[in-house]
Amino acid sequence: MSRAKSQDITLYFDSSKCVHARRCVLGAPDVFRPGTPGGWMFPEHARAAEIARVVDSCPSGALSYVRHDGGMGEQVPMVNTVRPWENGPNELRGDIRIGDEDPATRVLLCRCGQSKNKPYCDNSHIDAGFTATGEPLGDPDGETPVGGVMKVKPLPDGPLVITGSVEVIAGSGRRLAAGDRHVLCRCGHSKNKPFCDGSHAEVGFEAP
Repeated sequence: MSRAKSQDITLYFDSSKCVHARRCVLGAPDVFRPGTPGGWMFPEHARAAEIARVVDSCPSGALSYVRHDGGMGEQVPMVNTVRPWENGPNELRGDIRIGDEDPATRVLLCRCGQSKNKPYCDNSHIDAGFTATGEPLGDPDGETPVGGVMKVKPLPDGPLVITGSVEVIAGSGRRLAAGDRHVLCRCGHSKNKPFCDGSHAEVGFEAP
């Protein structure tokens, strides 16, 4: 984990989770400058509030921060969501717990089955030519569940089990499903993506 500090904010970067979505570079190019000798984060070049807004948009959680100016830190979303990306990973936002790891608010989890950093996405879906819609059919009706912890449990050689009050949404934000338990494909072969249909057993999927 690398870090860069100014008087008003400290930035942290976990390279193992970065998928180069470039929300940081596009949102604050004076602060985030990849390829710069000696470091790539320069928090002294912008106000802490503006940097925090950009970091909050990082989908993988690779970037995080602590403010020293008395301003508000990152807030946990009121609604826990799972959003499948077109031909890519599942984006989770909420009060997230994955095993014994520290709580998170933003993660990208592999659903192509090829990541070398499971359960996290490492962009292997690109080289693998993974295809899966981000706009599957779903159930648009019902109330939106609010609050609580979203627990993520990767089953050995199987799917991801998500428990807690969670809404699964399409890339557009359209509701697909809501409830307190969802079983999501992570082998890449389900015919009912983003949900598991047991295909992992047929294809011999292996993952811790």
